[in-house]
Amino acid sequence: MQYFEEVPFAVTVCDKEGNVVEMNERSKETFAKHGDLIGKSLFDCHPPKASEILRQLLSNHEVNAYTIEKNGVKKLIYQAPWSIAGEFEGYIELSLVLPNEMPHYVRPTTL
Repeated sequence: MQYFEEVPFAVTVCDKEGNVVEMNERSKETFAKHGDLIGKSLFDCHPPKASEILRQLLSNHEVNAYTIEKNGVKKLIYQAPWSIAGEFEGYIELSLVLPNEMPHYVRPTTL
């Protein structure tokens, strides 16, 4: 995870039981009010609806992507399964702050 330490977005990794196993510095800053989350269950720090989504993700191994806004800050949340040698190991979450206005480009399918 060393290459994620100083990136400008939060990276949080959990194992297949939903326990936090890695956090980069931005993730630690984002969740500082909850204390050190390494080794803690994500089910303990999420409301019931979010916990149910997490249970489904851990069972189905699907990507979950959405945007949120909190305190006037828009973020993209991207949660994806991670594996070792094809064996599901858990989820990695990227949380990126989005600008209020962001261009969107449709690229041609051929050059």
